[in-house]
Amino acid sequence: MRTPALTAAAALLASLTLVFTGSAGAAPESASGAGQGRHGPAGRGFDRPYTGFAPAGTVLRRGTPGAAGLDAGPIDAFEQQMAQWEDPGAGANYLFPGATTLMAHDGVVVERAAGGYAVKYADATHELPADQWVPARTDTIYDLASLSKLFTSIVAMQQLEAGRIDLDTPVAHYLPEFATNGKGAITIEQLLTHTSGFDADPVPSLWQGYPDLPSREKAILDAKPINPPGTTYLYSDLNMLSLQLVLQKVTGKPLDTLVRDGITGPLRLTDTGYNPPASKLPRIAATEYEASPPRGMVRGQVHDENAWAMGGVAGHAGVFSTADDLAVLAQTILNGGTYKGRRILDRNSVTLMERNFNQAFPGDSHGLGFELDQIWYMGGLSGPQTLGHTGFTGTSLVIDPQSRSFAILLSNRVHPTRNTPSTNPPRRAIGTALAQAIPVRAPGRGPAWYSGQGGGTTSTLTTGALGSAGPVDVDFSAFVNTESTDLLSVESSTDGGTTWQPLPLRVTGSGAPTGSPTALSGQSVRAWWHVHAELPRAAGTLLRWRYTTDPVYEGRGVDLAGLSVTSGHHDLLRTAGLTPSGAWRQLPAAR
Repeated sequence: MRTPALTAAAALLASLTLVFTGSAGAAPESASGAGQGRHGPAGRGFDRPYTGFAPAGTVLRRGTPGAAGLDAGPIDAFEQQMAQWEDPGAGANYLFPGATTLMAHDGVVVERAAGGYAVKYADATHELPADQWVPARTDTIYDLASLSKLFTSIVAMQQLEAGRIDLDTPVAHYLPEFATNGKGAITIEQLLTHTSGFDADPVPSLWQGYPDLPSREKAILDAKPINPPGTTYLYSDLNMLSLQLVLQKVTGKPLDTLVRDGITGPLRLTDTGYNPPASKLPRIAATEYEASPPRGMVRGQVHDENAWAMGGVAGHAGVFSTADDLAVLAQTILNGGTYKGRRILDRNSVTLMERNFNQAFPGDSHGLGFELDQIWYMGGLSGPQTLGHTGFTGTSLVIDPQSRSFAILLSNRVHPTRNTPSTNPPRRAIGTALAQAIPVRAPGRGPAWYSGQGGGTTSTLTTGALGSAGPVDVDFSAFVNTESTDLLSVESSTDGGTTWQPLPLRVTGSGAPTGSPTALSGQSVRAWWHVHAELPRAAGTLLRWRYTTDPVYEGRGVDLAGLSVTSGHHDLLRTAGLTPSGAWRQLPAAR
């Protein structure tokens, strides 16, 4: 059973407690109240994306989904699914012992919950006695794994602002010994965008191949690329390990001090940092039972072996944190680098973190440090400006500037072993649930339809036989937010539905496809399109709107409004009617 977000009254009490303990917390205030609009509660719609940063004074507060103008249904459904993923009795659906989740929109924390267990196993195969299990809580501290790269990247942006580093300057300018093995041309930018040419991991690993910290740092400097710089995207821990050495050299300070002084200190992130103190151990989630190296059940030390070999402080891993602290960091990014009057980044630096530097590598969009537009874990929140990252321990952070929303998933999926199913389904699910909770505002009046179906599904809206011998005009509005291979089409059948043919479409509106496409898809534009199609004759013809998803990755879904099938002045839909199948559901008419 998951522990849900607090009620408004309890939230106020909790906020007072947070103030006394000195924690920044995700929710020092409470919001309440709700207003219903056409397709859910009133508020800024997903189809009306923001431009620019949130107001610099935006401070997180707790509230119900309705208070934030959201539909609670998708969020409630996500909570139910999370309970299955945390339940060993769910069979193949069991993904992790415990997890903490948080969703926020427009400064309101609309979901904050925990379920399962932070500690459950004694070793790789045996559970602890049940009275020693530690429940996961909303303030459980998790090993962030590669989410740590975001902290390293923010420190790098701070040094860029200070003039200590430049993006296009070779790393060897700061670390001359780095130039060995053909690395003289690798730049700071290429480290931040994973285009340096490095292999994914150090070989041999830092913990296996070298006896002490100086020899491990030398191994990083001596690493040999496997591709020429700037020619390939390859995600590599060596990029952030190398960047760590640069940052330490140009500042004269260790990375943990830079993170504390430049990020966690100013933002009051009291539960975030490397090598957490023993006093916090009761709140720390366990990770893996390790026999090689012989570390036993890892809890309170970094899980990543190479980061462990670096003393727990590494550019690619090592940071521990809570959902509340990460929420403050996410809102700081949405605010343009500031929170509660404490600025950690210039607005231009945040813009650079949101800009795609990897246009030469389609599908691998990357800002400076942050990944961009990765539907495989961002789900329905994905888009060209959406920032995020994942971590091997079962963590993810997705920040969507266009809706001023973010979603956080922290789990201990490697407890007690890393040989577990992928955490990507819940990563996608939390983003998609939040995207689906944000309403859209269909143009015009009359009925509207929506499908937010899962993978491997086909849904249709089918007319009866059209009763006109003359040419027919088909018009409708569509809001499409799907994977590029999940298609909305309009099809006709002249043989009673045995065979169907797609109609060429003429699409107008912001970012609409040109030409005469036969299907619509994608997440690059959040706007309603007007769609027109024509049939030369229609007597006895059937017409259908068909939305098909492939087995993996979905966006927010498809909204349709203003469906019109006419011949001259005759409204053919009035007599032919519409029959939905699959996931299509009719939404309330506009008032």
